[in-house]
Amino acid sequence: MKLTKTEARRLIISASGLHKSIPFGTGLSAVQRAIRHLGYVQIDTISVVERAHHHVLASRIPGYQIKYIDHLQKQAKILEYWSHAAAYLPMEDYRYTLPLKQHFRDLKDRWPKSDQKIMAAVLERIRQEGPLMARDFENPGDRNRQGWWDWKPAKLALERLFFQGSLVTIGRKGFQKIYDLPENYIPSHVNVSTPSENEYADYLINRALRSHGIVSFSEMTYLQKVKKHIADFLNDKLKKKEIQRVDVEGVSGGPYFIDPSSLEQPMRLTSPLKILSPFDNLTIQRNRLRNFFDYEYQIECYVPSSKRIYGYFCLPILNRDHFIGRVDIKADRKNSALIINNIFFENEKAKDVPPVKYSKAIIEFAEFNQCPNISVKKSSDDLLTKEIMLNI
Repeated sequence: MKLTKTEARRLIISASGLHKSIPFGTGLSAVQRAIRHLGYVQIDTISVVERAHHHVLASRIPGYQIKYIDHLQKQAKILEYWSHAAAYLPMEDYRYTLPLKQHFRDLKDRWPKSDQKIMAAVLERIRQEGPLMARDFENPGDRNRQGWWDWKPAKLALERLFFQGSLVTIGRKGFQKIYDLPENYIPSHVNVSTPSENEYADYLINRALRSHGIVSFSEMTYLQKVKKHIADFLNDKLKKKEIQRVDVEGVSGGPYFIDPSSLEQPMRLTSPLKILSPFDNLTIQRNRLRNFFDYEYQIECYVPSSKRIYGYFCLPILNRDHFIGRVDIKADRKNSALIINNIFFENEKAKDVPPVKYSKAIIEFAEFNQCPNISVKKSSDDLLTKEIMLNI
């Protein structure tokens, strides 16, 4: 089967939950539905604008509130663990974190005996005292002493215990994780059995198809270490016609795969213009942006300032199924100011968009960041930018 690039883009946008204004509903339940559909929402510490996990959800849920994530985590409806990076996952996917946790447990013999002793002491203290944070292991009386009570070794022990599954995070204070035992947090109805290789492969394949719409094998196994078994299971699903192989005109990097039922859904895109996070599920795999959207994108906060082209924290601008620009934004929370350091319009399609659509997206983003005072320092099209600002 062959798809045009336009058909593929629309399939991808629809699967990403960016195809209409209210794809998951509103409120707390919408956040849970969005995380369940996407499979994960990446956590990131960069705070130039509101953090990535909140940004991803706000892009899909009108009226999203920062407190929603904390509420869902306290209710044990989502969990924090590792996907390709730190992420919030649906609680029902807990069992699919177990293979990676087992991998980390298998590494424990490589750790020094002194580290293992600290881990045992940290675990016992949480067992006796209940939920704790890394700062609870500080010894204010003598911070120079070494031992399990010293916060730096304890912090490393907490992270190791978390990765191997001996501890879970049940929330955060600021950006400090709160740790507890799994048996105190994971709801009794949640399946905690380790998945078979087939179950794990099926989970990864289905998650990729559901949230990305059309994927290659390499994208399906993005940063996963079980490629061989997934390849075998993928072939079985192809034979059973549970998935379908497709080619996309003008797109390399295939073959690509889809869920045949996804073609039965209308692919009409009605979503307003969006300013997306660099860590959005749609944008995180840069090769996909290049292959399907003809959009070269790199987050430049990791690039030396002398080599930056667009700015420190430039965010992609999406209109329907085209990336039409990027905007380097900073939220100056002290002064309630949203500072647009640079707005770059990508191509002629950017000029075809009514200025008011940009205005609405910028106002929405300013409200989300609680920075209503909007200013622009630099633009690739001063006339278009002037028209945009007239509506703000």
